[in-house]
Amino acid sequence: MALTKKTTKPKRPSFDWRTYDPGQFYDELISTPGNPRKVGRGIFSYLNKYSEAHLMARQKATDLAIQEMGISFTIYSEGENIDRAWPMDIIPRIIPSKEWAGIEKGLTQRLTALNMFINDIYNDQKIFKDKVVPLELITSSKDFLKPCIGITPRHGVWANICGSDLVRDHNGTFYVLEDNLRVPSGVSYMLENRAVSKRVLPHLFNKHSILPVDDYPSQLFDMLTSLSPRKSDNPEIAVLTPGIYNSAYFEHAYLAQRMGAELVGGSNLVVGNDDCVYMKTINGLERVDVIYRRINDDFLDPEVFNPDSCVGTPGLFRAWAKGNVGLANSPGSGVADDKIIYTYVPKIIKYYLGEDPILPNVPSYLCVNDKEREHVLANLPTMVVKPANESGGYGMLVGPASTKKEQDNFAELIKKNPRNYMAQPALRLSTAPTLCQGKIEPRHLDLRPFVLQGSSSYVTPGGLTRVALRKGSLVVNSSQGGGSKDTWIVETEAK
Repeated sequence: MALTKKTTKPKRPSFDWRTYDPGQFYDELISTPGNPRKVGRGIFSYLNKYSEAHLMARQKATDLAIQEMGISFTIYSEGENIDRAWPMDIIPRIIPSKEWAGIEKGLTQRLTALNMFINDIYNDQKIFKDKVVPLELITSSKDFLKPCIGITPRHGVWANICGSDLVRDHNGTFYVLEDNLRVPSGVSYMLENRAVSKRVLPHLFNKHSILPVDDYPSQLFDMLTSLSPRKSDNPEIAVLTPGIYNSAYFEHAYLAQRMGAELVGGSNLVVGNDDCVYMKTINGLERVDVIYRRINDDFLDPEVFNPDSCVGTPGLFRAWAKGNVGLANSPGSGVADDKIIYTYVPKIIKYYLGEDPILPNVPSYLCVNDKEREHVLANLPTMVVKPANESGGYGMLVGPASTKKEQDNFAELIKKNPRNYMAQPALRLSTAPTLCQGKIEPRHLDLRPFVLQGSSSYVTPGGLTRVALRKGSLVVNSSQGGGSKDTWIVETEAK
């Protein structure tokens, strides 16, 4: 009987990591060409086994899982609301737990001081009397709300949920790029990124000791519970959304469902003659103890703020001011979200806590200062210029990627309203390997961890890593063409 030789399909060669070149940037996974950082040896070993084609197949499985799970976000284009599948890159971003422990302490320190600052602004105003922060910077801020003067929320905490954006520079140092204290978003995508990773790359979780993020909804629920004016282990909590056309509606519905809370619009709530908040149900009115509001201050209560608002609830501010309902975040907390106030945070930490900042700020220039403004105007090609109160990557100038015409336009804007602008030198943001059109290439990224503060504090282990998918771009916002990665805080090395 003749024997035939068994043939096997030749294996495609794996990606040659010696050709992966992040240039002069700090890469989160690769230390030198072909060599991973100590914390990334496990994921590198996995990536090194497979061809780019195999990894792209895993990426397509990831994209399919995202579509099946209904993970989406909304962008606004030419007056239309467009839902798109959430963009997630399959290669995770890895940070050692020892390094993260210091970051966690720094984030807690920062939010503690900022909440003390906000409470001082609306009450004693000692920081102005001691000339640490100029009073006129606050009174000229559109987020300084005079109706909040004299109010102190439960625990003295105004910003209960904070999303501070971190970046790593070419030396590997983490900096705080900005603080988001009004209505920070993105945590649902952090949670869903982890769920997708477990579904598509389950075997990698057996080889790493990765700190979990799954308990965030319960941590959020516990924090909101601590804000209840009534003593109860199970207060009535509602998530207040402006509606299905909001870009973060997916997150509003997701968090309400995960917490077992009610998802409501402004018209679903009513303030009674007793100045308490009630929810309309098929069984009648039911009192609400705590509201996690995802509506901006301007639209929260038409009696106090924008009278044309149709997404808020009349009387809501009055109920909160009288202590009959908890609001997270409190109205007026955005006064510390101002990018001009950001430049004073190191002084704010020192003033209230008597401590040096654990996490440094990015060096910044205030355009309201004559000397600093002249420096900014003379160096626009190397600067990132930001308006005080915009978000989502809108309204800013990225100097190295801008044209002369754009720089000239921004120069006029700065001269016309210097209070509204601050500038930072364009950092050489860290990179991480990312699958882009079938190839593994370095892409710039940032990180948004989420910090909760009520009767106690909690920091997510990691956060939402956002990636600038366009080659050379520093803009990571999903609305501006960015993507995301799962973020692993690794306790031990790979087995």
